Amino acid sequence: MPIKSYLAHPKTGEKQALIDALSLFNECEIVPATNQDVVVVVTETSDDASDAALKEKIEQIESLKLLALVSGFNTPKN
Repeated sequence: MPIKSYLAHPKTGEKQALIDALSLFNECEIVPATNQDVVVVVTETSDDASDAALKEKIEQIESLKLLALVSGFNTPKN
């Protein structure tokens, strides 16, 4: 089960649009920074293929300027 955290940097003036777009994904938990123009995104998917597909969808968000991976790990299913 891949769990990853990202810093999502919005395009200028589009932080709320980015938050709204990320909120549409059930696999994402979103924590907007209160003092910076950045959003922390934690993703949890069932497998590597789902993780890659989700990352691709996130990267296609129009209001996203940069997506930076902060941490990631994969816990094997027992």
